[in-house]
Amino acid sequence: MTHRTLSLGALALSAIACTSALAQAPAQPMGDAAKPAMEKCYGVSMAGKNDCAAGAGTTCAGTSKMDYQGNAWKYVPAGTCATLKTPKGMGSLMPIKS
Repeated sequence: MTHRTLSLGALALSAIACTSALAQAPAQPMGDAAKPAMEKCYGVSMAGKNDCAAGAGTTCAGTSKMDYQGNAWKYVPAGTCATLKTPKGMGSLMPIKS
């Protein structure tokens, strides 16, 4: 066998070994570090687009009755709620009385 044939054989064997090792490695789930921190922001959701309970008369997600309902909330990236401007004012970390 030539030197070139031996080199190509060794390269192929290495590739097979690496592929086999990767196939057997456990899948690593994406941790919480990949998810941005979120917070509830009241008064910013559109009618029927809230993330969960919106006070009296509603049960959970998608049950808000009007745009920017003060007791309806959406998850937003942490630290952005108070900067969200709506026609009715700014977003709030606490329910807004209508």
